[in-house]
Amino acid sequence: MATIPHSALQKLPDFTDSNDLASEQVGGKVVFATDDWFAPAENLIKEEAAVFKEGEITEYGMWMDGWETRRKRTEGHDWCIIQLGVPGVISGIDVDTSYFTGNYAPRSSVQAANLTKSFSKRGGERIGLAATQEDYQMVDQLQSESWEYIVSLTQLQPGFQTSCHNYFECTKKKKFTHIRLNIYPDGGVARLRVYGQAAPNWNKVSEKELVDLASMRSGCVCVGFSTTNRGHPKNLIKPGRGESIKDGWEIIPKATRPTIVQEYRHTGKLCPSGSEWCTFQLGHSGIVQMVEVDTNHYKGNFPYTCKVEGCLVDDRVFPGSSLPLDTAWKTLLPETKLKGHNQMFVDVAKLSNVAVISHVRLTVSPDGGVSRFRIWGRKAQSASSKL
Repeated sequence: MATIPHSALQKLPDFTDSNDLASEQVGGKVVFATDDWFAPAENLIKEEAAVFKEGEITEYGMWMDGWETRRKRTEGHDWCIIQLGVPGVISGIDVDTSYFTGNYAPRSSVQAANLTKSFSKRGGERIGLAATQEDYQMVDQLQSESWEYIVSLTQLQPGFQTSCHNYFECTKKKKFTHIRLNIYPDGGVARLRVYGQAAPNWNKVSEKELVDLASMRSGCVCVGFSTTNRGHPKNLIKPGRGESIKDGWEIIPKATRPTIVQEYRHTGKLCPSGSEWCTFQLGHSGIVQMVEVDTNHYKGNFPYTCKVEGCLVDDRVFPGSSLPLDTAWKTLLPETKLKGHNQMFVDVAKLSNVAVISHVRLTVSPDGGVSRFRIWGRKAQSASSKL
């Protein structure tokens, strides 16, 4: 475990390109919290970034977008348990204290466990409440105080723009299903991001079963991209369809784009004016049966065309690293026109070079937004690309 300082000018840690396994959008949920007096623990796993409402007061105190406990007047410290929406290997943690400047939690630690069962009786409006004796008796069954530490007790920084992200790298290559966030002794945390890669049991998946090899639930992860103007490419592999234009990958148009857009008269296609790309490592090497490119919600700002390529690489590639320069990319889906706010499916009959692949690259031209990207296929027999 290593603490990584942050400033507005710093490059984000490589592990932030991984998927957030704890987000409520992918099924994460709070199982237990010692106290929710000022603000409930469920705020920790909201997908959107924290916000601040100047001057807004509740009957319990200042409204805050995070988890904030009352000042400790009894023995101990505050803590909560979160069940990951996608169990997997954790590569990094962000304890985000945004807008908690004078009332932030001064110290924290994180523990984790791989459980076969869990529980959750939380529900309704939790603000102004604390855990009951019955809640404590129930959570005691999980024996969370003995879980493995993936982040040791560490000082946190206040929630100013240049110090709010407290990044911690995790090096334990184990599958976890639950985490316990400890704050010492009390205070507020805005968001908790648990970055990592899903660890499904591929032994239970038949080679005849059609699965989304490019889903974060399958263990797919983004390993490279040309730009992240609006939204990260990892949004493309989230479960379900995109919720809004904020829930996708959008490239803003370049100021250097042509003054007048032209097309080739003999083909009817627009003259090229640039492209952007993103690369994904599939959850398991497989044989593609169908490609899905979804521009849901992008109506006037969708890309003109897209292209999909694939390759087979034996070694695993992780966020922040890169594929070998001599990688032999083969075109699966040639340059194809897209439509706005549309879910496009291309089956195997219209694909090229259909063979075993471990990575895919999506290229869009010249700019615009894509909501979701799916690679439907069957797992290959090779075990070299299993997590």
